[in-house]
Amino acid sequence: MAANPPGQGFQNKNRAAILAELDKEKRRLIQSQSMNNPGASIPLSRAAVNKEFRDQAEQQHIAAQQKAALQHAHAHSSGFFITQDSSFGNLILPVLPRLDPE
Repeated sequence: MAANPPGQGFQNKNRAAILAELDKEKRRLIQSQSMNNPGASIPLSRAAVNKEFRDQAEQQHIAAQQKAALQHAHAHSSGFFITQDSSFGNLILPVLPRLDPE
């Protein structure tokens, strides 16, 4: 077995003191936050927050894609198009006008 270096005991005590101080500061911040914001005492899970953020980013991305597809279709076609959710994944759908029978 190797002997411990002479300064290791001091380093362990120092590390423990730092960790204890960090834990105390963490508890103080949590307590002050819950007193300032009573509704914030129920923490949201990170997974729920991340999922919400990801869903919002995905919605914005889809909206941007729909807008780009709609602009491209209007610029390069003489037809009419609308943005609508499609069960087949289409971003825009063509609209066919109804003609009155003669």
